[in-house]
Amino acid sequence: MALEEYIGSIVLEIDSQEIEITDLDVQNSTGRKLVKTMNKTGRAKGFARGIATYELSVSAVIPDSDEPDWENLEGVKVTLYPLGNTGKRTSYLDCFTTEVGEKYTVDNEAKIDIKLAALRKVNA
Repeated sequence: MALEEYIGSIVLEIDSQEIEITDLDVQNSTGRKLVKTMNKTGRAKGFARGIATYELSVSAVIPDSDEPDWENLEGVKVTLYPLGNTGKRTSYLDCFTTEVGEKYTVDNEAKIDIKLAALRKVNA
């Protein structure tokens, strides 16, 4: 049996600039919705297609110098790929910031939490 290799850490770039992150969460919503109807079986019979949405939640360390203007990101390209640049890239296009928050703790580095929405997803 061959030993399998899995994707570990990733690299995140915003408009081709590498960002030092500690956490990334991507939520893809298909937009499909359950359609409930009144019928003798007493159960739903199908679904309706809707609009897909993409939401990214990023936690990044706050650098001591030159930090991106997180609150005003609009129309940016967010690309993530496995560390070592092997494997497929996933890009989220036309991203914009929806929320920004900062986090400070006693034992750890200062972090900034950014929520982004994207209009398109491309796998390369």
